[in-house]
Amino acid sequence: MKHLHLLFVALALISFLGRVALTRFRPELMQRKWINIAPHIISSLLLLTGITLTMQGGWLAGDYGWIEAKIFGLLGFIALGIVTLKRTDEKRWVAFGGAMLCFTYIVKVAITKSATFF
Repeated sequence: MKHLHLLFVALALISFLGRVALTRFRPELMQRKWINIAPHIISSLLLLTGITLTMQGGWLAGDYGWIEAKIFGLLGFIALGIVTLKRTDEKRWVAFGGAMLCFTYIVKVAITKSATFF
């Protein structure tokens, strides 16, 4: 299950980066239905595998502040990702940097099981 979850993490990142590139270089392709639907399917499967891993690992029985930190990081990533994909001005790139920072934080928390950034 862990490897499946990691696969969906990679696919989520690749789909986000791909959509950012498309909005910059080929915005007309963003009108294709599968380009808009696929990230939602990937994200749903990512969330489902994450919940399954949490239940299988019994991580809710102990200190689970790191799981809450991942959820808040995910919410930040989603919000900043939306801004990145919707805006066309310089704020897009600030939001993109923030989204990538959130993603890095989520990965760090997943590895260390600690909610602190440093």
